Amino acid sequence: MKIAIIFDCEFLCLEGSQRRFWCAAHDPDPVIAQIGAVKLGLDGDFPLIDTFKAYVHPIDRFGSRYALDPFFTKLTGITDEKIDADGMSLRDALSSFDAFSEGSRCWSWGKDELNMIAISCYIAGIEPSIPAHRFDNSVKLLLAAGMPIEDLARTPSNKLADYYGVTHPPLRGHDALDDALSIAYTLQYLMQTGKLQREVFGRS
Repeated sequence: MKIAIIFDCEFLCLEGSQRRFWCAAHDPDPVIAQIGAVKLGLDGDFPLIDTFKAYVHPIDRFGSRYALDPFFTKLTGITDEKIDADGMSLRDALSSFDAFSEGSRCWSWGKDELNMIAISCYIAGIEPSIPAHRFDNSVKLLLAAGMPIEDLARTPSNKLADYYGVTHPPLRGHDALDDALSIAYTLQYLMQTGKLQREVFGRS
């Protein structure tokens, strides 16, 4: 079965970091702390085949672990204790994600790979293990399905399924897996209703 990988990542921030483009003196580098992904089938009834979640030790430029800011923990639900218990190195997390993806194209709401690969690998001083051409922007898919540009601009990934009225289990916003699921449920619905053709996933 042909598949697409829908993924999301959560990266470090303080309150206002996004507004400041992470440029304040006290802002952390926007390195990832969590990766979530869904394996979406592109045949048959377009099933959600499997899910993936990894917690990543967020490392600064000197190799030290960042302590999570309370704002980040409240936003994402990710705690230092969770990172201590379940976290892995960026290298191992990317290797696990790559194995999960089975070489398929990976889609995020925007360009999360820039934080997951470009920024985080640069800060960690490691060679990126997944090439840029493996990633794409799922906003393109919603455009192909006819979602108005003005709605795309104001709809975050965690609100996408609700925008289309898709019935789904409870999801927590700003959890990487749940945000990826919100996108995946939406794409599944759009394909099942004929609003999105699976061939769009193969375009560059």
